[in-house]
Amino acid sequence: MSRNKAALFAAGMRELLLSVALGQVLSLLICGIGLTSKYLSEDFHANTPVFQSFLNYILLFLVYTTTLAVRQGEENLLAILKRRWWKYMILGIIDIEANYLVVKAYQYTTLTSVQLLDCFVIPVVILLSWFFLLVRYKAVHFIGIVVCILGMGCMAGADVLVGRQQGAGENKLIGDLLVLGGATLYGISNVCEEYIVRNMSRVEFLGMIGLFGSFFSGIQLAIMEHKELLKVPWDWQIGLLYVGFSACMFGLYSFMPVVIKKTSATAVNLSLLTADLYSLFCGLFLFNYKFSGLYLLSFFTILVGLVLYSSTSTYVAQDPRVYKQFRNPSGPVVDLPATGQLEPSVTYTSLGQETEEEPHVRVA
Repeated sequence: MSRNKAALFAAGMRELLLSVALGQVLSLLICGIGLTSKYLSEDFHANTPVFQSFLNYILLFLVYTTTLAVRQGEENLLAILKRRWWKYMILGIIDIEANYLVVKAYQYTTLTSVQLLDCFVIPVVILLSWFFLLVRYKAVHFIGIVVCILGMGCMAGADVLVGRQQGAGENKLIGDLLVLGGATLYGISNVCEEYIVRNMSRVEFLGMIGLFGSFFSGIQLAIMEHKELLKVPWDWQIGLLYVGFSACMFGLYSFMPVVIKKTSATAVNLSLLTADLYSLFCGLFLFNYKFSGLYLLSFFTILVGLVLYSSTSTYVAQDPRVYKQFRNPSGPVVDLPATGQLEPSVTYTSLGQETEEEPHVRVA
């Protein structure tokens, strides 16, 4: 018995560490995106956020949309478009504008404001997951979330102490509203992504985002940024930075659905809080940023919050007469007895691996 408990504990620790590690890979990719963007905008005066996003959507289109196009049956591109084209069109626009609003906010407000207000994505994801994905949280999850946000507050405080508040700081209210709008759209996009990768497929999500993202970002590029693109002083260094940015962005989009399916949209957004710290640590060597011990305290505080959040599974609450099975859509169907009046009920199922064998429920 003790051996079984030890084996279960070891397996649980491996899952916990894997979940945290996967989230940190995403944070490192975002760090790469931030560094290449900083070099492009500050060293080469290439302010082209829409064009940079457009390159990513084109890569998604070339890899994933073409994959859907050559598939057969119900997973073919045309079959998906016939059933759900307008939903993916809306999702593509949301994804484009979320990226644009947050990048645009840096022109109006300070870095510290962006870092703090960008955390608004966490309550957005929690609320949307609660009401639309029916995810239920335990007390330890909320404690972990609070600890992570405290870590972000510690980092923002360190920025103020060392004088690292880049950003114009002009029209600050406009900048803050842009960040809140972008964070809200990010939250919507992430929750939709979680639903799609759990119920459809990762390739379908990325293929549709690539299709509609490249189309609408191309229109936005032609309208809003074509003059900025002509001003770019093209050379091999700028080209290399665009390639590096696109590679990190493509890696982020391709890998994030894998991590979301393994964990959740909430866990992923908590993991991404460390991205600013990775950028800071790189900036100590590349941009001569000042160091504060509060940065290390912030980093480890966020990691502690992540471990707390990931230590326990979330649950899905379902009324079987209203909601479809969230996971295991191909499992067997079980008829409930029709005797007596059926009372509304809520069942809780863990999102861990143990749910793979749970049957569907059909009400007589």
